[in-house]
Amino acid sequence: MAVRTPTPVTGWLLRGSDGRLTAYAPAEGGVVRWTETRPGGPEWTGPELLAVPGLEACLSIAQSPQGYVYLVGVRQRENEAGELDTDIVYATQFQPGRPPTNWRSIGSPHGPDRQRSAQLGVPTAAVDSTGLQVFVRNSGGGVCGRRQDARGIWGPWTDMKGSHVLDGLTASATPSGRIELLAPASEFVLRWRQEQPGGPVRRVRNVPAKPGACSATAGVTGEDRVTHFWRDAVDGELHTLAPEAVTGDADTDVDADPSVVSVGGTGSGPAAVLHTVLDGHECTVLAQRAASGLPAVAVCPSGDETLTAQWSETGEEFAGAPGMALDANGRVTVAVLGTDGHLRVARQRADAPGLALGPWERV
Repeated sequence: MAVRTPTPVTGWLLRGSDGRLTAYAPAEGGVVRWTETRPGGPEWTGPELLAVPGLEACLSIAQSPQGYVYLVGVRQRENEAGELDTDIVYATQFQPGRPPTNWRSIGSPHGPDRQRSAQLGVPTAAVDSTGLQVFVRNSGGGVCGRRQDARGIWGPWTDMKGSHVLDGLTASATPSGRIELLAPASEFVLRWRQEQPGGPVRRVRNVPAKPGACSATAGVTGEDRVTHFWRDAVDGELHTLAPEAVTGDADTDVDADPSVVSVGGTGSGPAAVLHTVLDGHECTVLAQRAASGLPAVAVCPSGDETLTAQWSETGEEFAGAPGMALDANGRVTVAVLGTDGHLRVARQRADAPGLALGPWERV
């Protein structure tokens, strides 16, 4: 029996190699896609259904430095014997608005064991300096990973250890192609990282915490810095690691660690993270679904995301988690899926200092 939780993701709004934004969302029977008709909008095409029979409502999205978009998910299909086969599948979109490749299977870390494969978690993906890597919670509550080499050939599944892992793994890569991975667990956040681009992804020190399932996210917040955020399971506030806690020896036996701090902002699901420059200063923009159900946005100085953020609510109630990207004109663009299923987009106003969003447009 499957135990996956439909997981909202935040990396579903992306700018392609031609400057156009594309938005993705899982849907019954596949993935829906909206694409700007020209760089900077405001018109869009879509929603367009990319049919994927058996794809579950949990989608991970990663992008390469060349702008290639990788869609990764879990597929369940009935075989000729009437049994359910579960595998992890992916497709690649090389150009905005163009059809993606066929969906290819990378199997399951449990091989032909259908019962254990059905208990896989929701995968997450990132692209390092070599190629695509996929990580997933296995049936035992640990983490397994599989990676492509520079030729696009997949290596074997590897056991990356860990225990009591919840759904909501999140991975991100720096511009140099160095991956960091975070997994929420019952009493900790578990972490892995590459010390060098393309190197092995190794465990680093656990951090005591009470993360909520399906609430973690990670984003680039500097030249070689990834910052992780997750929501506290008790009060729903966003938490992150103080900068001095980002490194540490691999160690699962830890003492109480005061390095987890709140950045405020109660709500649900993961927060979107975007690194940009506002008024000449490097900033990290956060967007979340507030406790009211409305989009909420906050700005922090990059490198000091531990400051309590000042959140501003905007727009209308929506479902899932927001997406965020810079459009072709360098404007912060926030997207949500309304409760009516329509895409809504708001862009940064060019005539106002700081971050002021313009009106929300229904696509």
